[in-house]
Amino acid sequence: MITALLVAAAAYAFAGERLGKVVGSVDLPKLERRHVAGAALLAAAAIAWGSGRPVAPTPGPSPAPDSRLVLRGTFVGPDAAADAATVAALMDELAAEIEWDGSQAEPLIRTGVAVDDLRQRARELRCRGVSLGEIHPRAREAIKVYLDGAAGTSGGPLTPAQRSAWVAAYREIGRAAADASR
Repeated sequence: MITALLVAAAAYAFAGERLGKVVGSVDLPKLERRHVAGAALLAAAAIAWGSGRPVAPTPGPSPAPDSRLVLRGTFVGPDAAADAATVAALMDELAAEIEWDGSQAEPLIRTGVAVDDLRQRARELRCRGVSLGEIHPRAREAIKVYLDGAAGTSGGPLTPAQRSAWVAAYREIGRAAADASR
């Protein structure tokens, strides 16, 4: 739209009132201020027209890395789905227990070591001594790396923030293992 307006303004600046009379004559008018203005308007119209054209799309920014844990493909073998479901249930239950314990007047789980002891004992009880980490070493390593990053490695006293980090980490592992079981 702006391009058409600029071209019309340039035509008026060049021809002015002689626009209707120019058909029969070939006389070139003298260069006046209005001619310079018309040329400037034509140049502006050309720039506006050229800049309005779509340019080739450039690649967008890379998507942010997904911070969610992915365990698909880390459980293998004939019992992979069942083992992943077991890990999911175990981690969800650990998260619920640690969260509930933190709401008590005198929590039993007070240190990072106690959180790890609870996890190990619960695994031994639930899996009857079988180590799913030995059966699925890729899952074990992915979970270890995730836990170290999300909840840390401190065995010291649990602050409310650290307890919350453990609960969130166990829930995320439970979600990822449930996804892997499907």
